[in-house]
Amino acid sequence: MVKSFRNNWQEILKKKRIGITLFIIHYSLFITPLSAQSPYELRTGREITLLGVGAATLGGSFALAHNIDPLTQAEISVLKRADVNSFDQKATYQWSTTADKLSDVTLAGTIGITGLLTIGTKPMRQDLKTVAVMYIETMLLANGVKGMVKAVTQRTRPFVYNPDAPLADKLERDARQSFFSGHATNAFATAVFTGEVFRHYFPHSKLKPVVWVGSLGLATATAVLRYEGGLHYPSDLLAGAAFGTLVGWGIPKLHEVKKQTALGRRLDIQPWSNGAANGIYVQLSMFSR
Repeated sequence: MVKSFRNNWQEILKKKRIGITLFIIHYSLFITPLSAQSPYELRTGREITLLGVGAATLGGSFALAHNIDPLTQAEISVLKRADVNSFDQKATYQWSTTADKLSDVTLAGTIGITGLLTIGTKPMRQDLKTVAVMYIETMLLANGVKGMVKAVTQRTRPFVYNPDAPLADKLERDARQSFFSGHATNAFATAVFTGEVFRHYFPHSKLKPVVWVGSLGLATATAVLRYEGGLHYPSDLLAGAAFGTLVGWGIPKLHEVKKQTALGRRLDIQPWSNGAANGIYVQLSMFSR
């Protein structure tokens, strides 16, 4: 009876020419490490704009600075500390060439931390182009705007009021470029840039506080040394630190990759086919850190 039913069914299929296609939905679930994805991205139009604006402001600042007229001996002789506001007045008693030179060292140290982390860590090293472009944009904008403000304000440096400082230094064009501090701007822009970039590449690292403290510590030391050298007033340094912080934070922020949900970053779904069957391919990645 079973044999008869089978023969009859085969005969029906043959006569009716019914074709049956079986679609197999194939699920492949792999547990694989999630490769480190860059937290930043470059976009041609945006980078051209930022680099162009930075280069333009920097070039403009050089042109404006070249037109600053140095103080004359007669102008220097009539300067009075009492004319300086009380918040900044103590800076006019400062003068130290040693502090001036050390401020260059601490600034270089801040920049050095950025370089060491970029070259010394694999995720940042693999993204060298992106990190480098962002840092160049940071420095161009920070120094361009800072330079233009200096050239426009032409504030006399505090050491010019100090009789202990040599006259030759007071007669230079640079003696009228106090506001705001370039060293503080560069130091804090670099420190904040470094801290922000590191925490995005290594969100779970226990070294994040070390990087922040080290970078900001050197930046603060740079500002203090500029004060002790008689090169800047406290207001110069605060303004430079604030502006540098803004640029050092803002440039990486502009380049952040739009965040996906945790599942979105881990789940990959694609069409699948082996020629005989069709379906979907599902891959779930596990975080490696």
